[in-house]
Amino acid sequence: MKDYLKDFLHYLIVEKGLAENTIQSYRRDISAYLIFIETKLQITDINHVTRVHIMQFLSCLKDEGKSARTIARHIASIRSFHHFLILDKIVDHDPTVHIETPHPELKLPKVLNTDEVDTLLNTPDLTTTLGLRDKAMLELMYATGMRVSELVNLNINDVHLSLGFVRCLGKGNKERIIPIGKMATEALKEYLEKARPKLINQKNKTDSLFMNHHGQRLSRQGFWKILKQMAVKAGIEKELTPHTLRHSFATHLLENGADLRSVQELLGHSDISTTQIYTHVTKTRLKDVYNQFHPRA
Repeated sequence: MKDYLKDFLHYLIVEKGLAENTIQSYRRDISAYLIFIETKLQITDINHVTRVHIMQFLSCLKDEGKSARTIARHIASIRSFHHFLILDKIVDHDPTVHIETPHPELKLPKVLNTDEVDTLLNTPDLTTTLGLRDKAMLELMYATGMRVSELVNLNINDVHLSLGFVRCLGKGNKERIIPIGKMATEALKEYLEKARPKLINQKNKTDSLFMNHHGQRLSRQGFWKILKQMAVKAGIEKELTPHTLRHSFATHLLENGADLRSVQELLGHSDISTTQIYTHVTKTRLKDVYNQFHPRA
C-alpha cells in the first residue's frame, strides 16, 4: 500500500500544487492510517477497506487522546486519499461515505495585547547586526500577519519599500500583496542598509531576505528559536509562537474597526469562516474589559 501513498502524494504535488507543509501533513495522516489497516486489521488489499475499518481507526485516535480537530483533519486526509483511489480507478467504492466529521471545539487563539507587542518589538538590540535583522523580522511579521513559512521564504525582490508593500506566496502557492506600515518599513530599511550586507556569504550569495549568521536562508526553526529568546528577554510569560503574532495582527485590526473581508484577504484565508474565529476573540476581550472596568459588572 506504500505505492498508493506515493502516487497520492505525487498527485497532490503535481496536480493540486499543495504547499510542502500540507503535503507532509497528508503523508503523516495517511501513513498512520495505512499502518493501522495493515498491522492492526491485517488488511492487505485496499479494496477490502470498509467504513467500519475507518471508524475503528478513528476510534483508536480518540482512545489515544487526539482532539476533535486532529481527528477531523485525519478524516479529511483519508477522504481525499480514497477519492484519489477512485479517480485513479484503483478502487470502485468510497468507504468514507457517511462518515461524519466531528465538530472541533472552539479553541480561541492566544494573542498579545498592544503593550506586549510594543515590548516584544523593542526588545532586539539595534546596535548589533542580528538585532537589526530580528527587529525587521518581528516588525514585518506583526505588520503583515504573515505565516512564518511565508516570512522565511521571502526574497529580496519581494519587498518594495518605496511602494510600501510585500509580495508573498501563501498556501497552494497563492500570491498576495500586503501593505507594510511605517514602522516595519523603517526597520526593513535599516536592516537592508546596515545588517544584511554583513550577513551575506560572498562565496554562496543568496536572494533570501532574512539570513542566519552563516549567510544562509533563515529556517522556520531558526525563527522560532529567535522568537523564544526575544520573549524571555522581553519578560512575556504568555505562550508565544510565530502564529501568535499573526493572531495578534488579525485581532488588533478587527478591534480597531477593520472589516472581516479585508482581514481575510490580508491573512490569505480561502474561507472567511477561518477568519471568523477572530471575531470570537474580540468579543471575549470586550467582555473582559467590561467586567474589569464597569462599576456594576
